[in-house]
Amino acid sequence: MRRRWPLSDVSSALIVRRLDLHSTGEAARWDAFVQSCPNATFFHRAGWQVLIREVFRHDTYFLYAEAAGNIRGILPLGHVKSRLFGNALTSLPFSVYGGVAALDEDAASTLEREAEHLAQRLDVDHLELRNVQRCHTDWPVQDLYVTFRKSIAQKEEDNLLAIPRKQRAMVRKGIKNGLTSHIDVSVDRFFALYADNVHRHGTPALPKAYFNGLCRVFGPDCEVLTVCAPDGRPVSSVLSFYFRDEVLPYYAGDDEAARELAANDFKYWELMRLACARGLKVFDYGRSKQNSGSYAFKKNWGFEPTPLHYEYRLYKSDSVPQNNPANAKYRLLIAAWRRMPIALANWLGPKIARNLG
Repeated sequence: MRRRWPLSDVSSALIVRRLDLHSTGEAARWDAFVQSCPNATFFHRAGWQVLIREVFRHDTYFLYAEAAGNIRGILPLGHVKSRLFGNALTSLPFSVYGGVAALDEDAASTLEREAEHLAQRLDVDHLELRNVQRCHTDWPVQDLYVTFRKSIAQKEEDNLLAIPRKQRAMVRKGIKNGLTSHIDVSVDRFFALYADNVHRHGTPALPKAYFNGLCRVFGPDCEVLTVCAPDGRPVSSVLSFYFRDEVLPYYAGDDEAARELAANDFKYWELMRLACARGLKVFDYGRSKQNSGSYAFKKNWGFEPTPLHYEYRLYKSDSVPQNNPANAKYRLLIAAWRRMPIALANWLGPKIARNLG
């Protein structure tokens, strides 16, 4: 049953409703809107509600504004409450893009006001909207992250030549080393590489059930590409999302041997090559922290950074929270995590990572 949320100070023509987790019809309407709305992203899809609730056990509030039976805007929200990392209402946990996707200002402002009312009813520390564009100059903003996006040329050779010379040499090295790429039917090889990779970097791994869930919920729009050495050993892997005419490599993992084999560069080249063959038009290299290793890597590929504007309503603090590895207060925890046995880290990690949305 659809629930009508109490509204105040808004147009009577607009009604805000909460997406019913169990209604396939409502989810289909929501996703049809996402596909057609210019400022919607893959992370606005209805399937995220299923994953956030079933895998991470967080409450979700996927709100949509409609008039005359037509959806005019959506705002997916997740409520993450943690003793260690605080109490937040976020659009959207575990996503790099979020916030309102709407056809007009009336729908957008209506949804944002409802989100603020909801945040206050839930007594959260803050409301966070992970906007791509700046929407409110008077809201505090997190300026740590950038995104990297670039058009995919129609011809494979043009894409290769667009990679700066030094990085292109690494791609050719991977080819010369006899590396091969494969589309996997499961997340098994990906997860082993991913979990080992994040452990070496001192951060907890998300649960394998989450990655299985991504493939189950999003079907062919979620795909794993794994790179193997000449002896068949997997050395690098990436889980990517597909949305409209874009490919988004989102989670990745590498063996320690990957650097010497140039497997990381080869992996992303193979993903771009296959995207070109499929007729896709945009390669979204995803989010990076400014001046980080991944930031430099993507710059070296010829991608230019675009700032992300994560905007906040603060209710119990005077400053934007810094729950990320760049925060100095987590330095000792990161060092300790690196020394933890991998089996223990994989068991304990999901219990912590569920609160790092």
